[in-house]
Amino acid sequence: MNIIAIIPARMGSSRYPGKPLALIHNVPMVGHVTFRTAMSTVLSDTYVATCDSIIEDYCKNAGLKCVMTGDHHVRCSTRTAEALLKIEAATGKKADIVVMVQGDEPMVRPEMIDAAVRPMLDDPSINVVNLMADMDTLEEFEDPNEVKVVVDRFDNALYFSREPIPSRKKGSDKVPMRKQVCIIPFRRDYLLRFNEMEESPLEIYESVDMMRILEYGEKVRMVPTDCRTWSVDTPEDLARVARLMEGDDLMKAYSK
Repeated sequence: MNIIAIIPARMGSSRYPGKPLALIHNVPMVGHVTFRTAMSTVLSDTYVATCDSIIEDYCKNAGLKCVMTGDHHVRCSTRTAEALLKIEAATGKKADIVVMVQGDEPMVRPEMIDAAVRPMLDDPSINVVNLMADMDTLEEFEDPNEVKVVVDRFDNALYFSREPIPSRKKGSDKVPMRKQVCIIPFRRDYLLRFNEMEESPLEIYESVDMMRILEYGEKVRMVPTDCRTWSVDTPEDLARVARLMEGDDLMKAYSK
């Protein structure tokens, strides 16, 4: 199968402008994400999708593939779809699966990509997958920058929220505290269909685009990962990730 990863990145983030090129151990964050994603054994190729020439220049200098997109995109998924169609036109090859990897996940590991794609290889009825990870602290559980998820008995998402779900108000300290990890494989045609769906009310209220799929009565398969990651939404997150990545075993393969 032709499985490609696309990493949408833009300098104009509302919460942390310029973060794709923020340095972590002397490597821009988007570089960490791209180099580490490309190590996955299931991928045919890996691309950055951006509207910023400064990111394109970095990718060229670092030997990374980059696709320029329009600057009108509000959603990562529409930027990813535009890049997908440009890649297909340039290569003459249609993709089967597109793995959208958020550009603010510098601790991504190749085995996470492999795990996210595996259910789609095993079951052709699965159209979209998200990773999920356990949270160890109430600080993380209550952080609105972390998207929480609850699942059914078959690991299909029931609901996503930036609020702490499920509720701990009944005094239980044993509720599952799981967060979405933004490594999201789509079947190629489903990504295009997803972008044609009208935005849904809960998607807007929660600011979580996967809610659109649930509100249309369709499924998002969640895959647990034991890999510990932290997304970067603030300068404080960047400092935390820099500490966590000290001595990282993958960095030596691409950092100088």
